[in-house]
Amino acid sequence: MAERWGMLTDLVADGEVVILSGAGLSTESGIPDYRGETGRRRRAEPMTYQTFVSSAPARRRYWARSHLGWRHIVDAAPNAGHRAVAELQRRGLVAGVITQNVDGLHQAAGAREVVELHGSLHRVRCLGCGQRSSREALDRRLRAANPGWQASSEMINPDGDAVLDADEIETFRTVDCGGCGGVLKPDVVFFGENVPPSRVEECYALTERAGLLLVLGSSLTVMSGYRFVRRAAARSIPVAIINQGPTRGDGEALMTLDAPLGTTLTTLLRNLS
Repeated sequence: MAERWGMLTDLVADGEVVILSGAGLSTESGIPDYRGETGRRRRAEPMTYQTFVSSAPARRRYWARSHLGWRHIVDAAPNAGHRAVAELQRRGLVAGVITQNVDGLHQAAGAREVVELHGSLHRVRCLGCGQRSSREALDRRLRAANPGWQASSEMINPDGDAVLDADEIETFRTVDCGGCGGVLKPDVVFFGENVPPSRVEECYALTERAGLLLVLGSSLTVMSGYRFVRRAAARSIPVAIINQGPTRGDGEALMTLDAPLGTTLTTLLRNLS
């Protein structure tokens, strides 16, 4: 373990680190992971893009569940891991952050140059006119449209999706774009939806300029994040992974640490001081 700590400290000290973060980084902020010992497993099928755009009942189901889960996302605060990433960047050691998370906690901790690979729950986009607006504004409209709506859930997922009973969903009223009347969608990448090519290319460019690709809290199960590990390895750029549990990218990594993110990154900062 001491040898791994020394290697990690030396790699980060050389600078030009690009962070690739996943849901495991936010579990200490109270936002559960999809999988792993520190998170809860999803009990419902995730919304797909195709279902969302083609079915009004599916959109009602999504927005009812998301409306309830939104306050959980808003109330979450950056944890020691997010703050450590921001501090590493402030010290000039981190060149950029690629996050698979949609919670905005990197920015709340003070990180800059954050590429939100899967978008952000803090924005909403109209599928008709393309106008983007804040989720807070939509939340106010949804509360006004549903003054007597009462629901609760013990299951909140990383995308703010809450598990609700069918009767609670049935009475929920959605709202449309205030400009054109079009369908509103959270500005996040759904299952079955592609990450915008320009965003992927931006992440590839960041990866190829990196001195180290440091993966934090991601099992790398989906290709959208794993491809950057593969690109780094193909370019002989060292990859280090800190995660609780094995990851898909362990075979490409120069080193791995199975450890909690908050305490590990705080210790890393102390070692670099």
